[in-house]
Amino acid sequence: MKMTTNKYIHLKPLQINKALKAAGSIAMLLLALLVTNPTAAQDRTITLDEAIKLGLDNSKVLKLSQSRIDQAVSQYQQAKDRSLPTASAGFGYNRAQIPANKLNFGEESLKLPTSANAYLGTLSVNYSIWAGNKLRYARESTTLLTDVARLDAVNDRDQITYSIINAYYNLYKVLQSKKVVDQNLSTIDAQIKQSQRFFEQGLVTKNDVLRFQLQRSNIELNGIDLENNRRIINYNMDILLGLPEGTELNIAQITEADRSAMPLTTYLDSAMSNRPEFKQLDLRTQVADLNIKSIKANTSPSLSASGSAYYVGVSANPLPKSGNFITPISIGLTLGWDFGSLWTNKNKVNEAKLQREEVIINRGITTDNVKNEVNQSYQNYKAALDKIALLQTSINQATENNRILESKYRSNISSATDRADAQTLLYQAEINLELAKADAGLAYYTLLKSTGKLNR
Repeated sequence: MKMTTNKYIHLKPLQINKALKAAGSIAMLLLALLVTNPTAAQDRTITLDEAIKLGLDNSKVLKLSQSRIDQAVSQYQQAKDRSLPTASAGFGYNRAQIPANKLNFGEESLKLPTSANAYLGTLSVNYSIWAGNKLRYARESTTLLTDVARLDAVNDRDQITYSIINAYYNLYKVLQSKKVVDQNLSTIDAQIKQSQRFFEQGLVTKNDVLRFQLQRSNIELNGIDLENNRRIINYNMDILLGLPEGTELNIAQITEADRSAMPLTTYLDSAMSNRPEFKQLDLRTQVADLNIKSIKANTSPSLSASGSAYYVGVSANPLPKSGNFITPISIGLTLGWDFGSLWTNKNKVNEAKLQREEVIINRGITTDNVKNEVNQSYQNYKAALDKIALLQTSINQATENNRILESKYRSNISSATDRADAQTLLYQAEINLELAKADAGLAYYTLLKSTGKLNR
């Protein structure tokens, strides 16, 4: 038998000190990385109001909407600028070389210089006094279109708010379902331990134990799906709210007050009064009316005023002395009428009228769509409230059934299958109630959105 001996390496004190210092530096570096790691997950409990405020403050869509409003305001300012006088000025220099500079007229002759300089300066101002009110119609149209752009922003704000609420409730539903899963895992673990004791005592078969273990596996599978959904929704909400992508969101307990549904006509009237689409269509109808007037104005005479001043110099000096230049000045009024538009403009007017008719038809279509949307949201909300009442009753029934079968199972009266089925029914009823509560809350906000009062 061969003996083995351990060899010890003896370090000098200086080497030991260096090793300790290196280890300490590595430990400090690791600690710093753990503390300052920007991707480390952060937990944050958030209320619905906080989520909505964050989402609206960080929304890129609303920033784009504001940009469109700014563009509409700029177009309005440009329309105002078109009513201002126009003015222009210019100054030019010309030099002419005249090699053949003599003309003979019989006994008479005309001799020109071999070269000549010429300076020409112009200054003109024009102002349209009357053009059939086309400029006023343009200003009014751009004002209305600016209001349309503002209503687009209102609509975008409602849509973003609803997206935040939808994501918030979906995350709440997942988190509540996970709580039920965890609770049921604890319950089934206790049942597995108890069934194993019964099996060891010969009171139940191995198959009874396996049934509980299979039930636990099924619950775990459900938990895996829920966790996957939670991660997806959580990440989407981080992006939506402008939070760091590693933020783990927890939903503050939702305390929904009892909201009884009012008559359907109340919600329909509210939608007709508050939905921004109707206000936009009313504005677009006014824009179409102004467009018809503006096209009809093409047949009107126009009146404009103008003033011009010229500087014509013929010496080499651009600012010569008196006698070497002239400065004619003219002021005038111009009255014009393109009477050919009397027979060429009528089809343009007809096209503008058809465009107005299209806006009116779209309003009718929008009215039908909004009514259908409000009715569907209303019926969904009432159904959600009915589900909550029914599921609360089913939970009471499932709880009592589970209690009875648990007592029978402990007394070895009922089978493990009956015991597992009762527990599954209670588990499913608990999940359904939590989902129904969240669905009712979301259905309420969906109904508010359909009436145009989500942010009011």
